[in-house]
Amino acid sequence: MNLKIALTKGRVEKQVIPLLEKAGIDCTQLRNKKRRLIFNSTSQPFEFILAKGPDVTTFLERGVVDIGIVGSDILTEHRNSQYELLDLQTGKCQFVLASTNDFDPDEPKRKIIGTKYPNITKDYFDTLGQDVEIIKIEGSVELAPLIGLTDAIVDITETGTTLRENNLKVFDYLNKVSTRVVVNRMALKQHPQEIFEFVDQLKKVVTEEKALS
Repeated sequence: MNLKIALTKGRVEKQVIPLLEKAGIDCTQLRNKKRRLIFNSTSQPFEFILAKGPDVTTFLERGVVDIGIVGSDILTEHRNSQYELLDLQTGKCQFVLASTNDFDPDEPKRKIIGTKYPNITKDYFDTLGQDVEIIKIEGSVELAPLIGLTDAIVDITETGTTLRENNLKVFDYLNKVSTRVVVNRMALKQHPQEIFEFVDQLKKVVTEEKALS
């Protein structure tokens, strides 16, 4: 039986492959993927599927994969209901509330907020007791307050460079983000040994990496 593992393609994929290799998992096919999206190991009981982050959560919810490796931002936004087993300590960044210098977060008017993450944004303003209008933006969120579309934005930043280059200021810090290993509930009941062996292999590497940092 091969464990089906959905891996978020792009930045997460590039950061996680070295961890998988240090855990003794052959990633030769992943490194030489070309245009393929599914990779069956010939020597180990793993099948890797490359997908966009939101699709990883869908695959987990529908039970078509056993394990998902995806950012916590996606998990929170999509209301993940599966088991989160490990924080890989990669892909670290943070949600922020940002806008132009003249933005006043305490102004009593109903604010318009631009974001790719409407659920996370709503949760944040709910905790503040503020009713806001949320506009979902798929592209460059930083543009929204600059062109007068929104009063502010909620977005992810790693270094803050993009915000600074666009003359945007951080007004508050929200959730921290990192890459997580999540398992389908039914899969954990059916294949606990295989899943925990995989997670334990990765956990050992993460612990070693943390000790060296």
